[in-house]
Amino acid sequence: MQAHDSVTPPAPVGPLDRLAAFAVGVAGAALLGMVLVQALQVFARYVLNDSPGWTEPVALLLLNTAMSFGAAAGVHRGSHFGFFILVHAAPPPLRKALLATSNLVIGGIGAALAVWGGELLLDGLDIPMAGAPLPQSAAFAPMTAGGALMALFAAQRLIAVWAPPPATAGEAR
Repeated sequence: MQAHDSVTPPAPVGPLDRLAAFAVGVAGAALLGMVLVQALQVFARYVLNDSPGWTEPVALLLLNTAMSFGAAAGVHRGSHFGFFILVHAAPPPLRKALLATSNLVIGGIGAALAVWGGELLLDGLDIPMAGAPLPQSAAFAPMTAGGALMALFAAQRLIAVWAPPPATAGEAR
């Protein structure tokens, strides 16, 4: 099977690969932050008997960040949910159509998350979040960014589906 027919992208080399690596870093940092915030909340509640009110909304914001950026990185790497057995069993022309359809659906979902998340983000900037000194709509910022990255990475994968195969060392261009 040639590289352009596979479900996984080539080794990281370009700016979108670095952007995906950054998304993984953001998701990992958000998960670590969520663990620390939750640990603080448990300690404050059960040891100090005085739980801070900001820990729950901040933990939810960090969870949204980890999920959104992690999902975007999953789209880039092709490790998202899919029916890959069907794709691999299909003949090459149908395989291309299935991969293109999949990437169109993922790109559409990412674009919808980005656009509607952006609307919700802007709509609630002047409303304070309960328990934390943030705008209520801050929870939509990661969804907006993650959706935009999902759409961008799906577009990259869609282009790769229809790109001609790279020439190997023994072939003439």
